Amino acid sequence: MIDTTGLCQLMETHGLERWASLLPDQMARILNERPHGDLDRWIEAIDQLPRLNKTQTELNSANITARGDKPLTAEASSRIESLLRELHPWRKGPYDIHGIHIDTEWHSDWKWDRVSPHISPLKGRTVLDIGCGNGYHCWRMAGEGAAVVIGVDPTQLFLAQFLAIQHFLGREWPVHLLPMGIEDIPADLRAFDTVFSMGVLYHRRSPIDHLYELKSTLRPGGELVLETLVIEGKKGEVLVPDGRYAKMRNVWFIPSAATLAGWLERCGYRDVRIVDETVTTTEEQRSTDWMHFESLSDYLDPNDHSRTIEGHPAPLRATLVATAN
Repeated sequence: MIDTTGLCQLMETHGLERWASLLPDQMARILNERPHGDLDRWIEAIDQLPRLNKTQTELNSANITARGDKPLTAEASSRIESLLRELHPWRKGPYDIHGIHIDTEWHSDWKWDRVSPHISPLKGRTVLDIGCGNGYHCWRMAGEGAAVVIGVDPTQLFLAQFLAIQHFLGREWPVHLLPMGIEDIPADLRAFDTVFSMGVLYHRRSPIDHLYELKSTLRPGGELVLETLVIEGKKGEVLVPDGRYAKMRNVWFIPSAATLAGWLERCGYRDVRIVDETVTTTEEQRSTDWMHFESLSDYLDPNDHSRTIEGHPAPLRATLVATAN
């Protein structure tokens, strides 16, 4: 399903030789020992997607786009859309595939618009995206000129969605998604110029360990871009939900932005900056025709959208940028 030969060759020319030597065995083990029950069905759907000539590829706009020189027939468009819907639910996007608009749960472009003005230019950089979902932001990073973009996410549905999008965008882009977590990355790699961790920290039982893990992937002087849930509050304040948060079981620590900045400094990062804090709205995260399940409006108190259904502060997300020593 995934030929890592090209990625390994790319890694070997960008200071990732140690990981490249381990990757083929890692991938074989993960896909043999941890296969999702629907993986074969998803791959079958991808294999049925037609090969289409593309004359336009757009990675620098809200809709990541692949188009040909003439519109698809109604029959071809319906067939492709039906196959892409086999990969439901689509959570990160949006995408425009030969006129088929994949209206995902998240307006991931809104997050990118908040984050991208505050980071070092990605042109020529080696980039790692932890918890990358189906790779939407990875494509945006490639659009900014990154030399290598590696996304990691253990959810195999996201891998299938990435492969479907890659099928239409083409393999000439230096973008790769690996179905694994940060714990599968070799320890103390110290090789990436920029590392993104967006929407991950609050799912980690030990947020401090996660910050150290991220630091171990960065070269000295490399840049961390950290986006996560926060609460309003002073330094030292942290919400530890008793039970669920916005119906999610796996939310452990939600610090104030000032607390999170202090954690980063304690872990040895420097030049720590809080560059954005934004309340998540039901316009940014919502159910769509491509994601039929519950979404943010179902997670909030119906009488008070400033609180979750459990009575916690509603989702507020912050982006911090820091430099690894």
